Amino acid sequence: MSSERQQIIRGRDVMSKRIVAIDGMATVREAAAMMKAENIQSLLVNKRHADDAWGLVTIQDIVSGVLIANKRAEDVNVYEIMTKPIFSVQADMDIRYIARLLHRVNLRRAPVEENGQVIGMITLSSLVLENDLFLR
Repeated sequence: MSSERQQIIRGRDVMSKRIVAIDGMATVREAAAMMKAENIQSLLVNKRHADDAWGLVTIQDIVSGVLIANKRAEDVNVYEIMTKPIFSVQADMDIRYIARLLHRVNLRRAPVEENGQVIGMITLSSLVLENDLFLR
């Protein structure tokens, strides 16, 4: 057994600090425009009050809740198609456990929390593709 300990990579080490949020009352048209402008595929949906839960709206939500349902994006509010409540992970959680959790609950992304505040977003691709995890 080696005396060197393998460094544990935490959620905060691989998360994106870029958080783009939207109000649940916004229209899906506004959400889609924001996603396009920011070149992202999901938006964090703000809490309505301190005891509320975070939500998440994704491209997939828009496809199933608007396009497939044959609705107009300006007639649908984000809260109608978003996922809520959502899983979040703790910033100090080992990425192996984050990957396992996301895989088991069939999610591609989750907010990263620290002291009850969202400080970033983590995705399956950020765990694998955007980091040199296999080169360490």
